[in-house]
Amino acid sequence: MAHAWSGMRGIAPVPTYVVMQPTTLCNLDCAYCYLPFRAADKRMPVEVARAVAASVEGWARESRFSVVWHGGEPLAAGREHLAALLAPFGPGVEHHVQTNATLIDDAWCEFFRAHDMRVSVSVDGPEARNGDRVTRGGRPAYDRIVRGIEALRRHDIPFSALCVVSDPRPGAATELYDYFLGLGCDVLGINVEEQEGVNTRANSHAAADVRAFWAELVTAWRADPRIHLREIEWTLRYVAAVLDDTADALLPRQLDPIPTVAYDGSVVLLSPELAGFSNPRYGDFTSGNVLNRPLADILAGAAVTPWIGEFLRGVESCRATCPYFGFCGGAHAANRYFEHGRFDTTETDHCRNSKIRLLEGVLDHARDHEPSAV
Repeated sequence: MAHAWSGMRGIAPVPTYVVMQPTTLCNLDCAYCYLPFRAADKRMPVEVARAVAASVEGWARESRFSVVWHGGEPLAAGREHLAALLAPFGPGVEHHVQTNATLIDDAWCEFFRAHDMRVSVSVDGPEARNGDRVTRGGRPAYDRIVRGIEALRRHDIPFSALCVVSDPRPGAATELYDYFLGLGCDVLGINVEEQEGVNTRANSHAAADVRAFWAELVTAWRADPRIHLREIEWTLRYVAAVLDDTADALLPRQLDPIPTVAYDGSVVLLSPELAGFSNPRYGDFTSGNVLNRPLADILAGAAVTPWIGEFLRGVESCRATCPYFGFCGGAHAANRYFEHGRFDTTETDHCRNSKIRLLEGVLDHARDHEPSAV
């Protein structure tokens, strides 16, 4: 029963990672991008990084901790400025960067090595599937992305890949998986396009198509599982936990606050996609600014932010009504807001595409590949 799930109540006081926006600027103009200010070069002052590092220092002493540099295009901040932003963080912090790869060259690869940065590249598969990824002048960006990836490989820098799928259907998954095997990434994440931020494109798809896409992806991965496939491996962990009757312990006991620190020090919790937006009912979605208040204190008072209280009520509605709650922990805040205009709703298109159909597709694969009875 849905009400049996006990995990994910409230917000954890300590995050596992912080998202930092070194600049709002992006040199690409992808059709599905959610960012509202990607044409403006608003750079994070070093004072913001120092303020965040003061809270992170204590967290990193207690357990593994990551800082994720995510723009805009983080590399558009330039090596000198990004190095200055990294400098306040102590040696126990892991630094990750999410990049479109178009600016990566030998000098950037040396920078990644020097700062021990973990790199994740956004690319949507073969050239024909990257039509939404274009420059500010509307020209295809694929060749520039590939040049950046070739630089990473030339310098033997491991990298992950993040792929946006705008039309999940049978036939696409095998092509995509084969492509990423050849690309040489270590980890692959698949994001079915979401209706968020300034991206208002519809993302509703036929259930049978999406289930078949995920089932086909499992088949391709099992045939050659050299890549860690984020969504599939998580789903298999959940299925194994259900079979072991330990699924209720799989989700964390509290939601990770996922603090996103915008270029100006303002902090948005739970959904980075809400940064830069405001609403007459909720205000600007921020819970404070690290230049005025320590990040740890902002997290401690998270529940008093009006929209967060509404979101937590929505999580409880998911718990009470949705049989998939133990798999996902409830619909994400940004998806609720940008699809429904409020935070206490339950099922979203993102739920259907990337949670429900994902789990169903994995189970479809399992049924289709059951050993024959002897």
